[in-house]
Amino acid sequence: MIVRKFEEKDAEAVSQLIRTTIEISNRKDYPGELMDELIRSETPEHVLGRAAWTHMYVIQDGEKIVGCGAIGPYWGKEDESSLFTIFVLPEYQGRGVGRKIMETLEADEYFLRARRIEIPASITGVPFYLRMGYHYKNGISEPDEEHLIRMEKTR
Repeated sequence: MIVRKFEEKDAEAVSQLIRTTIEISNRKDYPGELMDELIRSETPEHVLGRAAWTHMYVIQDGEKIVGCGAIGPYWGKEDESSLFTIFVLPEYQGRGVGRKIMETLEADEYFLRARRIEIPASITGVPFYLRMGYHYKNGISEPDEEHLIRMEKTR
């Protein structure tokens, strides 16, 4: 498997990867209508919009994109960054793909310049992020009004 920077031509495949992962992996933790809405919003155009202001990476197994992740500035700050759009196809989960994405993001310049990194995590992703050394922001382990759990790591 190889990790590389996202390219515009990847938008359709990454969109489908995200939609598939939400459908299979995240649906068990959230109301169906919320997941349906999220799946509808994760279009190739949405992926391109995210990639325009972040550093986005993909992981390929042969020609197939099996994982993705992005890092960008936290509200424009120089000393804080945020991780976004971290997804791994369900059949590749538990095989080190997520860890490879995190290692790549944590080697990126946005991570290295930051003293604090935040993740707006899904309920589904929390156990993984805890294993990766992130903790609950302000000790809050319940989802917020956006249905996300804010996690962070300080360096």
